[in-house]
Amino acid sequence: MPRRTRPPANVFVALLRGVNVGGKNIIRMSSVKASFERMRFKDVSTYINSGNILFKSKEGDARKLETKIEAMLSREYKLGCKVVVRSLSEIATLVGNLPENWTGDKRWKYDVIFLRHSIDSKNVLKDLAPKNDIEQVVYCPGTLLWSARIRDWSKTSIHKLASQKIFQDMTIRNTNTTRKIYELMKKMSDA
Repeated sequence: MPRRTRPPANVFVALLRGVNVGGKNIIRMSSVKASFERMRFKDVSTYINSGNILFKSKEGDARKLETKIEAMLSREYKLGCKVVVRSLSEIATLVGNLPENWTGDKRWKYDVIFLRHSIDSKNVLKDLAPKNDIEQVVYCPGTLLWSARIRDWSKTSIHKLASQKIFQDMTIRNTNTTRKIYELMKKMSDA
């Protein structure tokens, strides 16, 4: 009888919104890692303390994973935070679309704004009304790529974003963090 091979697990990252930022929603990543393991996710690891959890799952539907993770965070940590889940292929496409000139110039701020599926549309740019003279905002499926000179940051539309309802359906990572997450996900996929 031929041996059955199991289908490979999908590699994902869960981006927790608003944890361990500004002294709010403080949770230990080691505790969250253990929670993910109890949910039967495999090869769970975290990257920095801002809510980046890498894991493997046989489930392929990111929306279902978001719902499951949000329920766990509510139940175990009393957190009503939203989660954005992205697959390795989605992160690979995103990193491939990052502008080449985003190389770490200290005078500029470069961020990736991950959009939840509920607002994932090019139309989100209309709601944000970016100021083209001081900031660049480009829509890529699932994200906004945003950059501005640091000296102009307080004048940008993104700076004022926190006061808007739409802000609750997005989470922000800088490009260094995004690239590192991608590297770690690739290593997980190769293992």
